[in-house]
Amino acid sequence: MKQIGQAVPRTDGRLKVTGAATFAAEHALPRVAHAVLVLSTIAKGSISVIDTARASGMRGVLAIMTHKNAPRLPREKPGGEEQKPPPPKLNLLQDDEIKYNGQPIAVVVAETLEQAQDAARAIKVRYVLAPALLDFQAAKRKLRKPKEQPDRPMQTQRGNVQAGLSQAAQRIDVLYTTPVENHNPMEPHATIAAWDGDRLTLYDATQYVSGVKKNCARALGIPPEKVRVVSPYVGGGFGCKGNMWSHVVLAAMAARMVGRPVKLALERPQMFAPVGARPMTEQRFRVGASAEGRLLAVVHDTISHTSVQDDFTEPCSSPTRIMYASDSLQTTQQLATLNVGVPTYMRAPGEATGSFALECAIDEMAYALNMDPVALRLQNYAEQDPEKNIPFSAKQLRECYKVAAERFGWAKRTSAPRSMKAGRTLLGWGMATATYPANRMPAKAWASIAPDGTALVRCGSQDIGTGTYTIMTQVAADALGLPLEKVRFELGDTEMPEAPVSGGSMTAASVGPAVHRACIAARDKLVTLAVADKASPLHGFNAAEVEAAGGWLRLRATPERGEPMAAVIARNGGQAVSGDAEAKPGEEKRQYSMHSFGAVFVEVQVDPDLGTVRVPRVVACYDVGTVLNAKTARSQFIGGIVWGLGMALMEKTEMDWRYGRAANANLADYHVPVNADIGEIDVVALPGNDTHFNELGARGIGEIGIVGVAAAVANAVYHATGKRVRDLPVTLDKLI
Repeated sequence: MKQIGQAVPRTDGRLKVTGAATFAAEHALPRVAHAVLVLSTIAKGSISVIDTARASGMRGVLAIMTHKNAPRLPREKPGGEEQKPPPPKLNLLQDDEIKYNGQPIAVVVAETLEQAQDAARAIKVRYVLAPALLDFQAAKRKLRKPKEQPDRPMQTQRGNVQAGLSQAAQRIDVLYTTPVENHNPMEPHATIAAWDGDRLTLYDATQYVSGVKKNCARALGIPPEKVRVVSPYVGGGFGCKGNMWSHVVLAAMAARMVGRPVKLALERPQMFAPVGARPMTEQRFRVGASAEGRLLAVVHDTISHTSVQDDFTEPCSSPTRIMYASDSLQTTQQLATLNVGVPTYMRAPGEATGSFALECAIDEMAYALNMDPVALRLQNYAEQDPEKNIPFSAKQLRECYKVAAERFGWAKRTSAPRSMKAGRTLLGWGMATATYPANRMPAKAWASIAPDGTALVRCGSQDIGTGTYTIMTQVAADALGLPLEKVRFELGDTEMPEAPVSGGSMTAASVGPAVHRACIAARDKLVTLAVADKASPLHGFNAAEVEAAGGWLRLRATPERGEPMAAVIARNGGQAVSGDAEAKPGEEKRQYSMHSFGAVFVEVQVDPDLGTVRVPRVVACYDVGTVLNAKTARSQFIGGIVWGLGMALMEKTEMDWRYGRAANANLADYHVPVNADIGEIDVVALPGNDTHFNELGARGIGEIGIVGVAAAVANAVYHATGKRVRDLPVTLDKLI
């Protein structure tokens, strides 16, 4: 039986539930010291005095690193000569300048964590204050255009939007806003740094071991081959662990200073400034449609905040450009610069925030036209990519609408707001479309069949909780022709073949083909040995006539003729047979537009007096190509939907804009959904096999689950109450 697609339990599940899985801060190293970050308490200025005298004399303190004594790191020289400087988003104690509240300004290293925390509190800092940019509305008066990104243009234009708007029978002009949001994985950022002479090993909580290796080497000014990064398990990342942040390099600098391994784990409040967040956005939609519901013009203008230290653009217009077949369309992206930490990727960056505005705008237009929201979307269904004018590699969105609507019971909906009730509770039904680009990058893998008939497969990827260990074991087992229990898959180490970041929903799509090819290479070597071996029952046959299944090599035509793989190896030197391979995208992106799609239907119940919103059920159907594991796929869909519900109803980093600091920097005040908030979630993935995209036909599914959920909730709330909330999250004060 083929393993791909089966609901195989997680191969790492037992290790995780028994506590045997080793996360970044849990690696046991001898003489490890503990480090604590000290963060700035102003948004802009400089340090005039940093008094470490009392802290330095406290019990157990080994070192206090500040801008006064930190090792000097490479700086860019005129003409770009020599070593590149550290990435600009890092704060590595190289000067006294403060650019945002929460910037690292010192590292305290002590024998124990408690001693380091105690000494950190004893450090006294005086600043020279400077006027900070902390007013988003004021920053909008000095907007900047972001740098263009590959495959994500920041400004686009097709057709004549002004003519389309003027000819439209119905027009809307609306503004949507989303707040700053923080990732808050259960495992905070953590790093253990250990030097062995001039070689550095980092045990890091990261979504990209190879990226940390390269960027840390760049920051320290050492060759990349001198750095090893190990990350076998990651307790959630969601984007914030996709980049390397300051604490990683600071841990390495501190370890070199004290001459022993140093562990640095961020405290929960420290997760709200120096390691990124989803930027706030302001999105204006102007849409014009004919009386029949044909979109004549769509204008989507986005402003998102960025940092004075480095730029990050939330690409909200990405779903708008490909979703609907509008005659004319224009999108713009602009940046408002503030004295805050550098924003970063957060699960479904651009698509999550952009789909909220887009799908709410489509819902508003449906009401303006007195059309069913699904019918309006079908009226403007894009049969091919309207931006690139090329076909989609595969698209089953019509079927997603049909299946999800039938499972939800959408036909029973009455369209008028406040027309449906459950007792005295207002009942609302809303829906939205989901999409996410199918991404992949080059990846390498290695596979080896051992003399005992087991196999070891390696790739320097990461498992951030999505099930990479499990699905790659399934891919390898099928390619090798071995039972699942005979295959061991390893990842999370830069000494293994290189793989891309586990972000952009690309791990399965990138690593899967590489693993498949490496296993095929090893298997084919073994088949070659067998057909050349006079003692083998397969001797003399063509290699193409031989198949691998159940740990045996057999003739396809007469399966009873064959022998165990282990027997072939035993007769041919008893050495493991290995193969390696690389898989990377080719010209297919020029020929096809590659995206996953979905339809999300939501029911809300709203208390008419209190304005409280409950979500008793969500139904969603997705088109994601080949599903590699039915169980982990379902888990990813549900996890994304839960986060979408949090985005819709709860999540907001409450900033004190007088000082540029998060006021709810903890898990008590930063609200996320818990079990009691979640009702029934019914998800289904359509059968698919997108071989135009890659040989496994599989697209990533880590992020599409969140896309469209916030819009579906907001649309359902409008249907229930008649109040259109365009400012996330949808809280009770906006409904009373």
